[in-house]
Amino acid sequence: MNLAKVVGTATSTVKHPSMQGWKLLVVQPQMADGETPDGYPLLAVDAVGAGPGETVMITSDGQATRELLGFPKTPVRWTVIGIADE
Repeated sequence: MNLAKVVGTATSTVKHPSMQGWKLLVVQPQMADGETPDGYPLLAVDAVGAGPGETVMITSDGQATRELLGFPKTPVRWTVIGIADE
């Protein structure tokens, strides 16, 4: 699990069937200080209704993502699983 800042949303005209109906967010992973970017922005499926500017918790746990989306095989790697309290 990592902390990331939501920097935007993504729109896709063609999606894998497992991603139909899910909002896609562009998130920037953060270092432990909560301010410094850690790597490149990522695309994540939003499971909690987060929006731009919010600090969120993301995971790359494949089993949890497969259960959430209801698909045994999905190309989704990152999932937003929580919104951090300020």
